[in-house]
This record gives sequence, C-alpha cells and structure tokens, in this order.
Amino acid sequence: MKIQIINGPNLNLLGVREKSIYGNTGFETYLEQLHSLYPALEIDYYQSNIEGEIINKLHQIGFSYDGVVLNAGAYTHTSIAIADAIVAINTPVVEVHISNVYKREEFRHTSMLAASCKGVIAGFGMDSYRLAIESLLIVN
Repeated sequence: MKIQIINGPNLNLLGVREKSIYGNTGFETYLEQLHSLYPALEIDYYQSNIEGEIINKLHQIGFSYDGVVLNAGAYTHTSIAIADAIVAINTPVVEVHISNVYKREEFRHTSMLAASCKGVIAGFGMDSYRLAIESLLIVN
C-alpha cells in the first residue's frame, strides 16, 4: 500500500515554529516513527509552500497511490484550487491538522477542502498523521 503525505506552507518549520502549538519535533523525525510503525507501507513525504506545487503533486500521485494524508496548512482555508484537485483524483484524501483549529482564530474554523476529503482529523498533534493513516487502512 502506498501513502503520500503532503504538507503545505510553513510546515517545513515544524519543531522550530510556534512550539506551543506545533510541538518540538521536526516532521522528518516523526516520519521515521511512521516508517517504523508501518513497515509494510510505502509512505512518501512531500512539502511545499507553493499552492500550485501541491496541486501538481496531487495530480501526479492521485491515480496510483492508495491514500493521501494532506495538511494543507493555511491553504485549507483559502484554496478552492486544491479542493478541485482533490475531487479530480481517484485517491482518497484525509485532511489533517496538528492543532485543534476550532480552538484557534475564527478564520481557521472553515475548511475549503473538507467537503472534498474522505475525512478530517485535527487536534491530536503529530499523531493526527498516524490517525489519518489508520483511517486510510480502514477505507481501503
């Protein structure tokens, strides 16, 4: 089974930025943990701060992978284009957020992507990614 994790803008700074919200662990360190937890899965990782590159990645893998775990960062609240890309592909997408977006600023309470995704997981820290992978294992 092939899973693609896609992180959006500013998530390249995990472990450095706003530690009270996002924690002390960089994503590459957490990815090693995921690989250890799921040795039978092929888990690929991609991060971009650019909306069009995220869309291109969804198009590239969206017909050959078994699932996508997508943390689109701030694009979650603004990108109809990413929502359209999710609808255009066959691969199921789970939207994830490290923080509980409903405990944060009001503009973060609206997702432009959620209706296009199989589900949404938010507020469990980095473990949100593991929970998303578990949900994809159930879906498939």
